[in-house]
Amino acid sequence: MTGLLVSAATNPPPSAGTQQAIGYPTLFVLVMLGSLIPVVPTGALVSGAAVVAFHRDPVMLAVVFGVASFAAFLGDAGLYWLGLRGVHSRGGSRWLHRLQSRVDTDTLGRAERQLEQHGAAVLILSRLVPAGRLPVMVACLLAEMPLRRFLHGDIAACLAWAAAYQVIGIVGGSLFPEPWQGVALAVGLTFLIAAYPTVRKRLRKS
Repeated sequence: MTGLLVSAATNPPPSAGTQQAIGYPTLFVLVMLGSLIPVVPTGALVSGAAVVAFHRDPVMLAVVFGVASFAAFLGDAGLYWLGLRGVHSRGGSRWLHRLQSRVDTDTLGRAERQLEQHGAAVLILSRLVPAGRLPVMVACLLAEMPLRRFLHGDIAACLAWAAAYQVIGIVGGSLFPEPWQGVALAVGLTFLIAAYPTVRKRLRKS
């Protein structure tokens, strides 16, 4: 993933049309899959793409924002729909079980309390806080929040998420003259952000 971003920054395609035909569909697919299968920190993709767009054509930052937010929304929608099917079935589903297995009891309890206090608005914060999306999504599933209500709150969440990681990319791109340097910084920052909850949990246990 990181290699693709660095390669795009150091070896520009022959034309802007080629960049759009290859880069943006790839960004869309990777972000959507990353949201649907929560393993890869997709924020790094958005930040890296923002760096490349910042150096080549700042106008294309709007395209990066639109592609990333829409892909994240579709991924969230698909994952929630699959989880909701498990909630409504007697035996659950592997998607629901996988989501629950990735969230510890204490974190889920906090997410449930936040959901009770703030409703669907908590989805916005969950997208911006490292490792916050899954606990809140599981809390929404266990509360049997209707898909329509979840999607209504998730729209703003995905827009805020895409904007936040794009800002990281723009800042990284503005600090260095070469695109690959900004990509490296942006990707490094997003991985540090993603790793923070795990490091904090291990420090508490030690």
